[in-house]
Amino acid sequence: MKLRKPIIWLIISMILFMVVAGISIFTKKADVSAYGSIDSISSEEDLKAYFKRAKDMQSVAVRFDGVEESSEKASMDSAESSNAVGGGDHSSTNNQVEGVDESDMVKTDGEYIYSIFAGTSVKVVDIRNPQKMKVAAEIKPGDDYYPSQLFLHDDLLIVLGEKMQRYPDTDKSNAMDKMMPMNSLTTVRLYNIEMPEKPVFIREIGVEGYMKSARKTGGMLYLVTNVFPNFWAMEEIEGDALRPRILDSNEKEEKFMEFKDISILPGAVDPSYSVIASIDLTTPKTAELKTKGFLGSSDQMYMTKDHLYLTALKYEKSTNSRGAEIMIWNPGKADTEIFKFKLDGTNVDFYQSAELSGTILNQFSMDEYKGNFRVVMTEGNMWDDKNPSKNHLYILNEKMEMTGSVKGLAKGERIYSARFMGDKAYMVTFRETDPLFVIDVADPAKPKVLGELKIPGFSNYLHPLDENHLIGFGYDTVAQKNPSGGEPLILTKGMKISLFDVTDFHNPKEKYTEIIGGRGTYSPLQYDHKALFQHKKRNLFGFPVSMYEEGAKDFEVDYKGSGALIYEITPDSGIVLKGDLVQKKASGEQYEEWEKQIQRLLYSGDSVFTLSMDEVKSYKLDSFKEISTMKMN
Repeated sequence: MKLRKPIIWLIISMILFMVVAGISIFTKKADVSAYGSIDSISSEEDLKAYFKRAKDMQSVAVRFDGVEESSEKASMDSAESSNAVGGGDHSSTNNQVEGVDESDMVKTDGEYIYSIFAGTSVKVVDIRNPQKMKVAAEIKPGDDYYPSQLFLHDDLLIVLGEKMQRYPDTDKSNAMDKMMPMNSLTTVRLYNIEMPEKPVFIREIGVEGYMKSARKTGGMLYLVTNVFPNFWAMEEIEGDALRPRILDSNEKEEKFMEFKDISILPGAVDPSYSVIASIDLTTPKTAELKTKGFLGSSDQMYMTKDHLYLTALKYEKSTNSRGAEIMIWNPGKADTEIFKFKLDGTNVDFYQSAELSGTILNQFSMDEYKGNFRVVMTEGNMWDDKNPSKNHLYILNEKMEMTGSVKGLAKGERIYSARFMGDKAYMVTFRETDPLFVIDVADPAKPKVLGELKIPGFSNYLHPLDENHLIGFGYDTVAQKNPSGGEPLILTKGMKISLFDVTDFHNPKEKYTEIIGGRGTYSPLQYDHKALFQHKKRNLFGFPVSMYEEGAKDFEVDYKGSGALIYEITPDSGIVLKGDLVQKKASGEQYEEWEKQIQRLLYSGDSVFTLSMDEVKSYKLDSFKEISTMKMN
């Protein structure tokens, strides 16, 4: 399989992204600062002036010392708004907000599975007869287009992907142009699937930039990209090239975004855009593609039916002799801007923004409930003994004004996961043990901690079982003596499932636990909530897994096998293994084969299906006995 990009291009792209995606310089402010208006761009001169200012601000030195520990991903969402995954006759994506669908690599309508295959094509698998599954159709985009995510909407298949396009090669092209000759165009291709065996291409639309996230609600598709124009060569190019490009197969050629659709986000000094595109999927052939370009970077995205939120990091101004220098691998203290947009069909309008102390882990660190915006954040560095990290919960009103907060929780730790369930918030932090905080957020002006539970290990993802029970998916840990002295070494052991009983908010309990494998065991569920399989009526929860055990020597691990595990989880019976779909390693096999790793589990009717790049397998839902295997090649 050919590589999508040259390695040098990928490395430089990552470095450039880290440089421009949020390196704003600021002077320390209060806990929250709100802004209710944005400036517009009216001409090419305005745009060039903005990028010149932004370019002058980017005095960045790439430093490889002081590498900070990478952050595991966590998750948080509102139980009252979480999607009822697996509540019908077939699986659906584990979405964060009810009625707001998220894109994924796999979708199903119960009769067919639509899946991205190896990042190069989309395959339609007929699963109506689990004993005789077959590939009904394959969409091969070609032309340097790489599909990555899917939506289903009625008889419409929406394929989201990346198309690489070259910058114009001119006599004045500089060294950077030659090193980074391409830019990305996030492209959406629409297919009619009234006959799934014969998908019919309808239309192609696209906006410049790398896709940050996509959502679908009420027949409307919303897409967010980050655009990094060729600003380092803006003296040699026309100002038009600094505007994001827009693609629509209904038009004869690509065009640049109109100046009237470009604005500057409050406090933005980044040489980049956050582009929000929207289209009405009820009339896919003729609907207008609407785009808005907002100068300034964005990091995370959270969306309800009525509002879209984007976040951006702002790094504290350096006080050392290097001035505005930012160390990429250890950038120092940062705060976060949160931008709120109103949604009305395909109309997306900036409404309000706020700046808060700390950083947001990911999209699940945000929640909207009864008009209020709730967010949990970590401020500072957990390894800084002089100024240890601390964790906060903030509640903002509809105008993004602070109404209440709980600050300074779990000093020296950081947030690993959280979950809002109506009037309660549950937050997990970690350094040596796993404190689970129960926070009352019923009164937006006076949130308060009700209870705390400290246990070994930590949860990367929390999922509500019912109003009194939470499931935690994470890792078990063990503390070992540090041979150098000081704090003990905390080592990750096997994967851990915890069933938390929060009936007594003041006294939360870990009622049941299940440890899976040993050190090295992992599942994509640890960083991707969409990897969760759920059959709500049967209380089944499953996930892909790769199994390892500790080896004979310290820090050695032995591969045991890979596949998937499915558990029945109930408050009365606890965590009971129902389906062990792990295939033991072959003789001499030291690591799992990427092509055979299960990526998703789905169910339809009385059958369960596992998908990998190599094959699709079907199992009986009652016994989990294998029915058949279909090779994808």
